[in-house]
Formats: sequence, C-alpha cells, structure tokens
Amino acid sequence: MSIVFILLGLTLLVIGGEFLVRASVGLSFKLNLSKMVIGLTVVSFATSAPELLVSLQAALEGYSDIALGNVIGSNIANIGLVLGLTAIISTLGIDRDFFRFNWPVMVLYSLGLYLALVNDNQISRLEGVVLLASLAIYLIVLIRRAKNAKPTEEGQNDEIDAGLSTTSYFKITVWLLIGALALYFGSEWLVRGAKDLAEMAGVSDYAISVTVIAIGTSVPELAASIIAALKREKAISLGNLIGSNIFNIASVLGLTALITPIQVIDPQILDTNMFWLLGFALLLLPLGLLPLKLELNRWKGFILFAAYCVFIGMAFS
Repeated sequence: MSIVFILLGLTLLVIGGEFLVRASVGLSFKLNLSKMVIGLTVVSFATSAPELLVSLQAALEGYSDIALGNVIGSNIANIGLVLGLTAIISTLGIDRDFFRFNWPVMVLYSLGLYLALVNDNQISRLEGVVLLASLAIYLIVLIRRAKNAKPTEEGQNDEIDAGLSTTSYFKITVWLLIGALALYFGSEWLVRGAKDLAEMAGVSDYAISVTVIAIGTSVPELAASIIAALKREKAISLGNLIGSNIFNIASVLGLTALITPIQVIDPQILDTNMFWLLGFALLLLPLGLLPLKLELNRWKGFILFAAYCVFIGMAFS
C-alpha cells in the first residue's frame, strides 16, 4: 500500500506543479512582467511548490529528516539528474552572467546551509527568518538585473507558452485551486507512503527522502528540461534551475523552519550528503568553463549523471 501512496502522491505533485506553473505564468503576463522576470521568479517559485508542501507536511508530522532530505536531495537531483540528462540529450549553452551571479549565490546558500546545520544540528526559527530575508534581497537584485538585461536575453525563456497571456482570470483561479489541492494531497500521500516504505525496507526516513521523494519533487523541472531538449530548444536556462536550488534552500527551508524548527536526526546529513550537495554545486564551475567553452555537452552530462548514480547507490548502502 505504501507504494500506491507514493505513486499517487508523485502523480498529484506533477499535476499540481503543472497547473500552478501555468497559473503563475498566466498571472504574470496579466501583470505585465517580462519573460525574464517570469522565468527567474514566478516559475522558479511555482516549481519549488512540491518541495515546499512535502517539507512542511513532513516537518509538521515530526519527520524532520524527510523535510531536510527532500530539499538536499532535490537540489542534488536538479544538477546531477536534470542537468545531466538534459545535457546528454542536447548540449546546453551557458550564459556568461551565470558564473557572475546565479552560481555564486547558489554556492553561498549551500555553504550557508551547511554552516547553519553543523553549528547546532538544526535550522532554527531565527535562521528561517534570515533565509527568507536574504531571499527577498536576492529577488530584488535578481529582478533589477533582469529588467536591465539586454533585449536579446529575453529569448532565454521562450519555452514559456506565450498563449498564456490571453488566459482569463477565472481560468487562472481554477488552475490555482486545482494546483493547490493536488499539491496538498500529493505531499500528504507521498510523505505517508515514504514513511511506511522506509519502515518496511529497514532504511532511514532520510535515505527515502533524499532519493525517492527528492526525485519526485524534481519531476516538474526534469520533465520540462527533457521535453525542451528533445525539441532542440536552446532556450533552456541553466540559471532557472540553479534559481530553483536557491529557492529550495531559502524559501522551502526558511518557511518550514519559521513554522517549526528543522532538526538534524540522521548524522549522514552532515557526514556525507551536505558534501555531495556542495560538490555538485562546485563541479559546475570546471564543467562549464573547460575546455574554455561555456557549455554543458554530452560527455559533461554523463559525468553529472554518473556522479548522481553513485550518490543514489551510497544513499542506500
């Protein structure tokens, strides 16, 4: 029965994420926000909604390891699994500005998360406030940079359906309600199924959360990236995926900690998996810059994907 709950939960998270993204983009067009701002803010927040609902649900039920493992595992999956598979399918060009702004911010958030956890084995309410406040500053800078970007960079988010600009407010409201309900029940069933599966298999909640749940909540990003790659759309933005990683740490963990402090229960979080998170983040620098070409090609994608497979194997060892 636990497998059924996990499958139903994952299905509802995919459906809910899709409706929420469409509603958010439609609303952004109504508010006359540029595609650059839509992609870097609204869409990134919307695709982080599954992580947020799952982490909140888990933390409120007392499963801190699931809440923390979900975010750490999802961030690792975004780089190793999503970027890896996407680069294998189609070479990704990297905007030079990526290494000037989005990448350093992601590394700083990842390092900050490690320091916060190693300090007292928890993310306190105060640290949750700091995360949310820093996110607000990041968004202000991000939007200003996006508005000052060159017009040619606007095409980076052409994968967003421009037809959503004509969507009515009624339809947007319906999409929001469907998305919210699907995410709520999806997160509840996924956490319940994962908890039962962990007990049956004799593995920790954290091992399940950092693998099964993390991959499930990364499905929206994975599906969108692979579909775009199969269509040979070069508008896939590496910055958007990295932005999602930033939002996962700052908004998901920040909001969750604000409601209830997140405790580190499984020592594997600090002993190994945080180093995997930092390692994947830092690995993007040499992969992106060498050999003196700003791109992620097929062999670099294989490196990321192979590293992710090793991570999954070690999570259950």
